[in-house]
Amino acid sequence: MADLFAPASSVPSATPDGAPLAERLRPRRLEDVIGQDHLTGPDGAIGRMVAAGRLSSLILWGPPGTGKTTIARLLADAVGLRFAAISAVFSGVADLKKVFAEAREHVRAGLRHTLLFVDEIHRFNRAQQDSFLPYVEDGTVVLVGATTENPSFELNAALLSRAQVLILNRLDATALAKLLARAEEVEGRSLPLTPEAREALAASADGDGRFLLNQVETLFSIAIEHPLDPPALARLLHRRMAVYDKDREGHYNLISALHKSLRGSDPQAALYYLARMLVAGEEPLFVLRRLVRFASEDVGLADPQALVQCLAAKDAYDFLGSPEGELAIVQACLYLATAPKSNAAYAAQKAAWASARDTGSLMPPQNILNAPTRLMKDIGYGRGYAYDHDSPDSFSGDNFWPAEMSRQEFYVPAPRGFEVKIAERIAYWNKLRGERS
Repeated sequence: MADLFAPASSVPSATPDGAPLAERLRPRRLEDVIGQDHLTGPDGAIGRMVAAGRLSSLILWGPPGTGKTTIARLLADAVGLRFAAISAVFSGVADLKKVFAEAREHVRAGLRHTLLFVDEIHRFNRAQQDSFLPYVEDGTVVLVGATTENPSFELNAALLSRAQVLILNRLDATALAKLLARAEEVEGRSLPLTPEAREALAASADGDGRFLLNQVETLFSIAIEHPLDPPALARLLHRRMAVYDKDREGHYNLISALHKSLRGSDPQAALYYLARMLVAGEEPLFVLRRLVRFASEDVGLADPQALVQCLAAKDAYDFLGSPEGELAIVQACLYLATAPKSNAAYAAQKAAWASARDTGSLMPPQNILNAPTRLMKDIGYGRGYAYDHDSPDSFSGDNFWPAEMSRQEFYVPAPRGFEVKIAERIAYWNKLRGERS
């Protein structure tokens, strides 16, 4: 796959001038990869592995166009491994068997071990994923899988336990600007864009370097007499661009202003920034995604209907489209701005996640575990479970925490909105728990 992230020094001299732009930007070294310094730098996980000359199996998790395939290829060269690649989209069991057999033959012949790159690894089913295990365990292959999906949900626990998950970042504005500058250097000319349109082009990529370079190549392939402004660029590329005013307040500045206006319960300012984004040509579904997030992060259970309103607005927009459906977005925005605010659920999530990372191997009490088999029943699973509906007030007061942990308090309701009632319930249950423990 063509690389997207190479500065000047990494351009292969043998690359034909007529090759696609992305091909001419293929890097030659890991340090040439743009936007992933937290992994490829000297202190990053990949940088340290390469320095040590030893590579463990990896899962590269990140959005499209961030360099997963490129990093895998360069890793093989950096540590002296044979590179083999398959795609889970196009490969089946027969393909896997062939790859494993070839890798094993190389080992038996005293040749290089194999780095097996599996693109879209989450597309393999669980049985196919299990087939990697013996070859990873005995060192026949070093597995490097690439995925855009959360590995926790899409990959087997057994496979995850044998691989290190590395998270690739969506390319930020600085990285995208480097790509644009590198493309201009290779082409020997500047993009025919105004400064505002240049920023709009980068913002439209949404962190996807591959998409950005495809758009750049389109621009270079067309004879353009005068620099394009954002509306002209949008018409040419058939993609709506965020318009940047003379102060260059862009896509992320405006969404930040909208979010903070909502948090500050200022419906007038929130509506203004919402209008700025939609009138400028921002993608309405992007705005709706941010409103849904806000409903959980900043309103939460202080008004449980906030999330319902936002999801209803999304459905209404999907049904009506623009411009009629944008009124539903306005309604959701005003609802959020005027709703009681609470970040209690958000704070609880962070605290619970931190605790789970620290204590993730602890078993729950046996009495609350299911016992679907005779063996599990015999060793005590489910024994002594108190069915709450059979208890007074439908509350047993049982302990649900691992034996090695004391009771934690992650969620503390705010004294606003519906959370006032929730706090009363929790206090009541705590009182009963104290009486029955």
